[in-house]
Amino acid sequence: MSSIRAVLFDLDDTLWPIVPVIVRAENLLYAWLKEHAPAITERVTIESMRARRQQLMATDPVYQLDLALLRRAVLLEAFNEAGLDVRLVDSVMQVFTKARNEVTPFDDVLPALKRLQDRYILGSVSNGVADLHVIGMAHYFRASVAAYRVGCAKPDAPIFHEACRALGVAPEEALYIGDDPLLDVEGAQNAGLRAAWINRAELGPDRSLPEHIRPDAVFGNLYDLERWLEMQ
Repeated sequence: MSSIRAVLFDLDDTLWPIVPVIVRAENLLYAWLKEHAPAITERVTIESMRARRQQLMATDPVYQLDLALLRRAVLLEAFNEAGLDVRLVDSVMQVFTKARNEVTPFDDVLPALKRLQDRYILGSVSNGVADLHVIGMAHYFRASVAAYRVGCAKPDAPIFHEACRALGVAPEEALYIGDDPLLDVEGAQNAGLRAAWINRAELGPDRSLPEHIRPDAVFGNLYDLERWLEMQ
């Protein structure tokens, strides 16, 4: 088996908790609508907009690749139905996007990335829309691949292969780290990478692996990852 030259990471719930970020961003978006477009909030709620996004995702694959486009589509519907100027959608999307990128990395993340980048080629692969430049973490990664930019998403192999190509490594020379057993672990392994499951205690005690998923390693944090890599 080839030695590991590159380590690739999922972002949401791997490097930072995402649920509180999205909750806050959606609350700020809704507060903006209440102030600037109250006719919208008389017709829709945060929950009903979330349900509508789920409907659109199920009927149009393009929305599975671009979550920002999906959110925008639901807002455009709401503005059109309320008879409001759809140009305001740009402003409300800016509110959401700013808050979406105000993340707090887990305590282990920045120290571990700083050390790992001296020994490995680092990259990221995400189905989400986080902007690592805005967040201030882009400098840790030689390449960051996002589904909405490349037109394919985890767990499909092409997104992992695109990341390996961007890093200049073969899939068998890469280790992928993620929190989702199916999207991250199974997806990466099916693409020919090694894959580790990160099972953070901060995300709750009830997480488990499906029986058919066999990660190459399991970590509770990135310190565990560093120790594992030292033994390879």
